[in-house]
Amino acid sequence: MKDQTTKLKFVYRVMLVTGAFCTIVTILLLLNFWQIQHNKPLDNVSLKTLVDRLNADPNNDALKVDIRNLDLLARKAYFNSEWQVTTGGILLLLGAIAFFASLKIYRDMQAKIEVPVDLDKNDAIAGVLSQRWLLVTIAIFFVGALSASYLSTDYLKMYNNSIAGALKTNTNRIKQVSITSANDSTAKDSTSGANANVFITMADIRKQSNGFRGPFGNGVSTQKNIPTSWDGSKGRKVIWKVKVPKPGYNSPVIWNDKVFLAGADKGGEAVFCFDLATGKLLWQKAIGRLPGSPASSPEVSQDTGLSPSTVVVDGQRVFAIFPTGDLICLDFNGNKVWSKNIGEPDNHYGHASSLIALKDKLFIQYDSNKGGRIMALNVQTGNTVWDIRRKTQISWTSPVIMVANNKTQLVTSANPLVAGYDTETGKELWSVDCMAGEVAPSVCYNGGIVFAGNENAKLVAIQPGSPAKTLWENDEYLPEVSSPVAANGLLFVCTSSGTMVCYDGITGKKQWESEFGKPFFASPVITEGKVYAMDNGGKMHIVKVSRTKKILGEPTLGERAYATPAFTDGKIVIRGANNLYCIGEK
Repeated sequence: MKDQTTKLKFVYRVMLVTGAFCTIVTILLLLNFWQIQHNKPLDNVSLKTLVDRLNADPNNDALKVDIRNLDLLARKAYFNSEWQVTTGGILLLLGAIAFFASLKIYRDMQAKIEVPVDLDKNDAIAGVLSQRWLLVTIAIFFVGALSASYLSTDYLKMYNNSIAGALKTNTNRIKQVSITSANDSTAKDSTSGANANVFITMADIRKQSNGFRGPFGNGVSTQKNIPTSWDGSKGRKVIWKVKVPKPGYNSPVIWNDKVFLAGADKGGEAVFCFDLATGKLLWQKAIGRLPGSPASSPEVSQDTGLSPSTVVVDGQRVFAIFPTGDLICLDFNGNKVWSKNIGEPDNHYGHASSLIALKDKLFIQYDSNKGGRIMALNVQTGNTVWDIRRKTQISWTSPVIMVANNKTQLVTSANPLVAGYDTETGKELWSVDCMAGEVAPSVCYNGGIVFAGNENAKLVAIQPGSPAKTLWENDEYLPEVSSPVAANGLLFVCTSSGTMVCYDGITGKKQWESEFGKPFFASPVITEGKVYAMDNGGKMHIVKVSRTKKILGEPTLGERAYATPAFTDGKIVIRGANNLYCIGEK
């Protein structure tokens, strides 16, 4: 009898503790709900003030950075609140299970113990009633907490619309340029005599700068004799400078003697081809309306615009994609090979993922608010080879191509995972859940290690395999827009606060950091043992790939720049806010 009484007291204490725990968690969830309701992002006075100032001064880069930073803070607050709601809900559920289990055990044990004959009947009834009221009270709190957590999860979408709408006024200020295609938009499908059955190989890619961040999208170039000093405003080492007919944040790409890039405004979308030697515009192709295209341009933010995705070329064809969902393939003379609309993405910033190609396939990462999607199309016809849906959220990252474990893989990053896919079948080969937020930086790799990072998440090093292994994590400096790059066992990260950081790729130990003052949106590229990192002000920071900081040069372009440069032997092609530059020896 004594042992039973002791056990009964223990269970009773467990019941009290779990009940108190559930009550505390419930109160915290309700307070979190109250805080969200009374501190809505849409009512942010600072945001409204900054937007009003930006409307009055649309070219003020400092105001744009301030708005972006405020946007980032709001998102951090949201993701912190989301984590609290999710964690609180799980803890409340576990606490409730423990409470009701201990309550049942307590009542079962109590029933087995002989009740003293002098127990007052009214006290027994009161005890039962008090337990009922306790159950009712907890049930009310529990339902209230779950309702609060459910009702407090929709403000990010509202905030996104607010930011996009606020910046749209300034997007509309972009001058509309009307162009005429150098070729009839109804030109018959043609490859202008090229052998259409010869496809791009990995050896071909290594020799070129055919897509975003150069070969394989990895940010490491094999080009030689790259200059380390120039002055764009004075024309020093500027081989040529030409105005780009339409705006865009996409980067230039190079194939042999041609430079390709895209542009778009309210007047339409276009692809351009320039002569590498002279800067002469060889042709420009207006895309026009495609079947399935939206009736009007989508709402996008000032930071992405209507042409953020970099084109990719395969030696015979040029592929371009836009936030409207328009996708077009042209030959090297600007003739249309095929075109299609793959559906306007549900993206509040606009679609910004760049294309990548290998052999007979064109790869597209198409993550949106409607879910994750990666597809491979046939380069000759545009027909779908494979199309996979995955459980990821909206992202702006671009895929990269790597070889690991004897497989050619398409490696991508999005919330919540970094994953590798078989380029032939689309089958997921490995994945690691490690990302959060709206992921923009692409991954990079070196020495068989994949590196990924994002604001509101962390910087991670992953060894692909079955299963993949996380080697290390770090959250001190995180990329927001600019993608990391790695070479010689070192990892380099550029942040939107203007900091460049070097890490040991194997251990994650920080080697050095440097404050450069201006934000980095363009991604750094490594060539000839040097890191070339362009800040938003148009200054190129050239540092040695080394464990100690050594700045080799800081030449300036003379105008703002947000695009990643392209490299070819002896030359750099840089897209500024208004002009395209070729830097090198004249």
